[in-house]
Amino acid sequence: MNTPIHIGFLLFPHVTQLDLTGPAQVLSRVPDAKVHLVWKTLDPVVTDVGFEIVPTTTFADCPPLTVLCVPGGFGIGDQLNDSQTLAFLRRHGEDARYVTSVCNGALLLGAAGLLQGYRSACHWMWRKYLPRFGAEPVARRIVRDRNRISGGGVTAGIDFGLALAAELAGDDVAKTLQLAFEYDPEPPFDCGSPEKAGPALVERLCALQAERVAYVEARIAQAVARQ
Repeated sequence: MNTPIHIGFLLFPHVTQLDLTGPAQVLSRVPDAKVHLVWKTLDPVVTDVGFEIVPTTTFADCPPLTVLCVPGGFGIGDQLNDSQTLAFLRRHGEDARYVTSVCNGALLLGAAGLLQGYRSACHWMWRKYLPRFGAEPVARRIVRDRNRISGGGVTAGIDFGLALAAELAGDDVAKTLQLAFEYDPEPPFDCGSPEKAGPALVERLCALQAERVAYVEARIAQAVARQ
């Protein structure tokens, strides 16, 4: 019997659910993989779209992890200075084979002190904050620096999941999974990055998100001051 591959996703209120469910869907099909959705309690956790996800284990009961993954979302604001969450990340980040993130979950890894001196991807709107935690931002969908593997914004989590599947089980397994999920994207619009979208659309989106971004910015400042 092969040794289980324990993959732990941090689940927290107002997580961007696709940051979590995209790579979790892919990685759940890796041979011998066991996916854990980890939170403080086993109570259902509300996501950014309103529906709930039920944790499978708690911080206290989570087994040693092969992969630690932190998804993102505006909910990270309340986690950046949460002592229980940061302690969990530090504890498992010390021993996990891979320490990973999707979207602005990278900032939460940074707040836990796990990105100091590492290169990292992040959602384009949040990359500029990575240097505050000693990380080097990289504008790519997937970035690997030693045992840190990070995905860019939201949909990059699927690319990230396939790249990590290849690390864990080989290219043939990852290619089979990509075919199984028919991951062959043809987006209807060519505006999936700031460079392609143009300044007007970027400005419009930033204006829509301004209040929530300001809230997280304030929590980032607190986290940096605490370090």
